[in-house]
Parts: sequence; C-alpha cells; structure tokens
Amino acid sequence: MPLIVVTTSPRVAPGLLSRHAWRVLEEGPVRTGSADHPHLPYLAEAGVEVEVVVPDPAALVREAGAATVVWLEADEALMRSIGYAAVALDDPPVIEVVPGSYDLPGARLLDLVSVMDRLRVECPWDARQTHESLAPYLIEEAYEVLETIEEGDHAALREELGDLLLQVAFHARVAAERPDDGFDVDDVAEGIVAKLVRRHPHVFADTRVEGAGEVSANWETIKAAERAAKNGGDPGSAVDGVPMGQPALSLAAQLLRRAERAGAPAALPEGVPADGLGARLFELVRQAGEAGLDPEAELRAVARAYRDQVRAQPL
Repeated sequence: MPLIVVTTSPRVAPGLLSRHAWRVLEEGPVRTGSADHPHLPYLAEAGVEVEVVVPDPAALVREAGAATVVWLEADEALMRSIGYAAVALDDPPVIEVVPGSYDLPGARLLDLVSVMDRLRVECPWDARQTHESLAPYLIEEAYEVLETIEEGDHAALREELGDLLLQVAFHARVAAERPDDGFDVDDVAEGIVAKLVRRHPHVFADTRVEGAGEVSANWETIKAAERAAKNGGDPGSAVDGVPMGQPALSLAAQLLRRAERAGAPAALPEGVPADGLGARLFELVRQAGEAGLDPEAELRAVARAYRDQVRAQPL
C-alpha cells in the first residue's frame, strides 16, 4: 500500500486543487501535521476528514505498509525523514507525491510582496524609507543591471534584476501608505498591463502590421493620442516626457530620436556656439544616431577598455 503525500502551493488560493489530489484526499484517510493548514476548511466543506497529528515518519511508513495513508503537505525535512524510515523497513511502502496545486508563472512575486510588507513593519531601516531616500538606490541598481548586460554576466544579471525589482516593490509599498493618492503594487502592475495591451493592438486587437518598423510607428501614434487625452486635446511636443535627469549622451540621443520622428530639425538653436564643446558633442551624438549606434554604449565600451588598461599597469 502507498503513502501518498499531497503537496500544495501557498501562492494558490486554498481549495484550488488538482483533480488527482481531490480524488486521493476523498479516498483518505488523510492526516496532516499543521492544524492551521489553509486547505482544512475547504476539505471539511467537501466532507473530507483530516486528522491533525504530530508527524511520526516511522509510524507513517509502517501504517502505509498495511493500508493507504494520505498525508497533506510535507516539507523537505519531513520527506527526508519519511524516506529514511521507509528504507529501514524490510518491505517499504510505495511513496507517491501528488502535486495538489502548482505555482503559475510570476507566483513568486507574491513572496516578494509578502516579505516587503513584513520588512516595512518590522525592520527599523525599511520602515523609515521614503521615495526620496530610495531614489539613489533605484538609479544605482539600474546601472548595476546595465553593467551585467554589458559584461555578458547572465548569472549576475539574474541577481541584479532581483535588486531592481525590489526597488519597484519597495516604492509601491511606500506609496500604499499614502492616505489620499496612494497605490500598491497591483495598481502598478495593472497600469503597465493596460498600457502594453493598448499599445499592442496588433497582438490584442485586430490591427495588422508589417514588421517591427510599423509596430514602432503605431506605438508613437498611440502615445501621441494618450498625451493629447491627458492634456485636454493638446498633443503637446514630441519631446514631452523625456527625462532630463538622465546622462547627457543618452539624453541628447533620445531628444534627437523624438525630434526626428516628429520631423523637427536637428540643428541647434541660435546662441549655442557651433564650435563649443557641447555643440561638438551633440553633433557626435547625431552622427552616432545616423549610424545606428548608441553613443552612451559606445563611450561606455571605450571607458571600460581604458579602465582595464589602467588596471593592468603596475602601480
């Protein structure tokens, strides 16, 4: 006879179990070591009796040798103990693990929200942070992500993306405490989902496109319509919304890209000395754009090469 262990995910609503799990639970008998297991009320409602006992791996495997036993939830330590107890028997029972519920993609984000909630309440440092105090970390983490991408370090990229994701969750948690204009991480996710759906009508509606270039053109058209809707019908400028606090090379490149899409000239206004350093740098950025190059990335690559050269020189 088997010992059947039914496992569940804490990130899936209690009661949402697989058909196989419900079948073995209904056949029973069912035991668990957790008196506050979230599935117990739903099992009781379905008429499934669950006995709460102190886990005894040796007793479990002995009983399973004579009759089927269903155990609800077992952590890694208990499963290891059950395995040792079974191996010690001359005629060990079959041990079957039945997944009762599975995590959906993105389910671990629920863990991040839960941990962030606890840190905000129980950690003195986390509790006193504000959007303003966190801002430097957001910029720092974004640059660390960029560095791992440039260096091709995919293992480090995973970690750095986690650090950047923490900043999003942290800011959303701080915002949730504002009484009048607060929002939470679900509002943040809802907003970006709605934006992505709205700006991809070729995926989520019946718009037809011919290649990535047409996708980009549609994106800009939709953005312009959104901007006009926000401004009471005024379409505003193509450069509205460009963050002026970004590094100067990427700022100039973004302004030039936006201006080009709008058909605006790339010429500098009167009063800016054509032979000045700023004008010369701006022209180099324009030339990089014409060549399909990212001036920020190009200069960073040269800077990294220079850094490596200096490092290699003995002090």
